[in-house]
Amino acid sequence: MSTATAAVTTTWAIDTMHSEISFKVKHLVITTVTGKFKNFSGKVVSSGDDFADAQIEFSADVNSIDTGAEARDGHLKGADFFDAANFPELKFKSTSFTKSGDNYTLVGDLTIRDVTKSVTLDVEYLGTNKDPFYGKTKAGFELNGKILRKDFGLQWDVLTETGGAVVSNEVKLHVNIQIDKVEL
Repeated sequence: MSTATAAVTTTWAIDTMHSEISFKVKHLVITTVTGKFKNFSGKVVSSGDDFADAQIEFSADVNSIDTGAEARDGHLKGADFFDAANFPELKFKSTSFTKSGDNYTLVGDLTIRDVTKSVTLDVEYLGTNKDPFYGKTKAGFELNGKILRKDFGLQWDVLTETGGAVVSNEVKLHVNIQIDKVEL
């Protein structure tokens, strides 16, 4: 009689108080505007301490977008961009998380406005530590990548008098994530 050993998995939850989901986009070709999503959630499930096989899910509330300008935020929530009334959430689900040295490459499906595209993010593993106040085990990661907003249906486009885009198509993603080990 054989006994199969079930793989032990560890679940981690995003610590939203110590995490930030941000993006940068060129405005008028001469400056960069930074924005973030204030409300988001996600989890990481891994069978090892090195996260090499991690499965990652993430979602953000489009209505929580914040660029520091209320009128711009309203425009971004509207039909020209995210259309939050019809598509209130953006989602990400990993398809692979590959370790390379101390860092990783994360590939997954990003869904914005019901359009799903594969994206690749470079991930720097910042370490694991125990919180001295609450005793929780935490891990930190910094993620960077780029997407083309028009690939996701964010088509609004106006040109300046010199022919440059008011808002660039390329969007840089920058994510700092702290995750908490979920104790069962």
